[in-house]
Amino acid sequence: MRIALCQINPIVGDLAGNAEKILAWSRRASDENAELAVFPELCVTGYPPQDLLDRPAFLDDVEDAVEYLAAQVPEGLAVLIGAPVRNPDKTGRRLFNSALLLDGGRVAGVSHKALLPTYDVFDEFRHFEPGETRQFLPFRGRKLGLHVCEDMWNNEEIAPFHLYDANPIDELAAAGADLFVNISASPFAVGKSEERTLLIQESCREHGLPFVYVNQVGANTELIFDGDSRVHGTDGAILWHAMPFKEDFFVWDTECPSPWTGGGWEGVDVSPIAQIHDALVLGIRDYVEKTGPGVFEKGLIGLSGGIDSAVTCALAVNALGPERVVGVTMPSKYSSGGSVADSQTLADNLGIEFHNVTIKPAVDAFGEMLGPLFEGTQEGVAEENIQARARAVTLMALSNKFGYLLLTTGNKSEMAVGYATLYGDMSGGIAVLSDVFKTQVYQLADHINELANREIIPRNTITKPPSAELKPGQLDQDSLPPYDILDRILDLYIEEALGQDDIVTKTGYDEAIVAKIIRMVDRNEYKRRQAAPGLRVSDKAFGVGRRLPIVMRRTRVERTAIT
Repeated sequence: MRIALCQINPIVGDLAGNAEKILAWSRRASDENAELAVFPELCVTGYPPQDLLDRPAFLDDVEDAVEYLAAQVPEGLAVLIGAPVRNPDKTGRRLFNSALLLDGGRVAGVSHKALLPTYDVFDEFRHFEPGETRQFLPFRGRKLGLHVCEDMWNNEEIAPFHLYDANPIDELAAAGADLFVNISASPFAVGKSEERTLLIQESCREHGLPFVYVNQVGANTELIFDGDSRVHGTDGAILWHAMPFKEDFFVWDTECPSPWTGGGWEGVDVSPIAQIHDALVLGIRDYVEKTGPGVFEKGLIGLSGGIDSAVTCALAVNALGPERVVGVTMPSKYSSGGSVADSQTLADNLGIEFHNVTIKPAVDAFGEMLGPLFEGTQEGVAEENIQARARAVTLMALSNKFGYLLLTTGNKSEMAVGYATLYGDMSGGIAVLSDVFKTQVYQLADHINELANREIIPRNTITKPPSAELKPGQLDQDSLPPYDILDRILDLYIEEALGQDDIVTKTGYDEAIVAKIIRMVDRNEYKRRQAAPGLRVSDKAFGVGRRLPIVMRRTRVERTAIT
């Protein structure tokens, strides 16, 4: 059997556009003499559709789209798609997350997703009822072990615990399936591809069956999907692997189980920092393009001469092209000449439109306005933040006037400890680096220069000590530990969820420093709740996948020995 793997980039809610893309790729599969074309999870609606699923009119339109697709699929070809399906029972949630087999002008088979993730960025129990039965789907002499995304993730034998009682992989194998087929919308995080490889190999070797995996590619708001579709043989060996972060297509003949030799992957950098780079570029591009034609003419970045704004700007140029990126430097009386010069050099290196707009008149005006009220007080954070907010007003004015998307530049380290100004440098439409630690930002800068084989980000920007330049001689390290130490603490606290004592034990860092950083993270939750959506590249990003109370008081009872 010839099976076409169709790694496509759907748009959430674009039923007509998604349907036409599915048909175009189906015709391509038919031209390649495929008998079955496999598409990702919920490809008809795009993933995640969220509360669009609460709208009856939207669900009616989904049913119309599925009916249209079934009627238009090329003759002789069957297509596996993902779509929400209404639950006819009077009890339970009103929808299933389903894989549908379209064949002969009709829906010839259905498999409902059994394991519904409700953790981190997933909230599928909000809308979907779990499928109860796991039976193979007969198709032209094959027994397809069809399942959806999470259904394959409970088969990890080495996992310390399992979230679900059911194991669809084992059940499908026991029912007599002779080929596993998984359709997915599995978001990217660094290391996720390697996890998938180990998991799928384990399933193949355990049951002696080949495995077809088709994952969505593209970005929808915070979530980025790397694709990573593949075919594994009965021994777990990879027979084909899709290119990451782009649409891809392949036809696999089940009778020709040749080992994969790398194909178009030769020379592709799959290092963690390269993956982060490619994910962020895709995230920016799809955020702009998927919001619709003419919504955002260009990307807009405030350039400080620092590493974060420089990296954000370079990523935007890679995503949109230099003709669609505008940089603005906004010096204050505390800005160094080097910062303005470095911003100009970056803009010249990238070939983007560049403007220099001083904020001194605005800051002076606020000083005059607030002078009577501030009289007799010492200058401090309030005065510093006026500068950041004057820059935000300037950038938002340009965004409103010209239809530009303002990209915020704060990194994960700053967002974690509150080194970002609410209604200041946090203002914007998408937070590009909010899931990238400061130490990784420096790695990205080096990677960007290496990719270009020339200096894109000025060497001075990379080597000079980081500073917000909101007061004389200000440096980040005046009140923070070195970033390699800070980021290690933040990683253990945010991504591994370790407590203070465990962090101290694991790192050997001073207990007072660890305690201080933890307090800073906790008390700045209110800022992050109001931040722009951030592109997710780790297993635990700020935003939709991390839900903590704003108003809380962290105390604990000391352990006492029982006598």
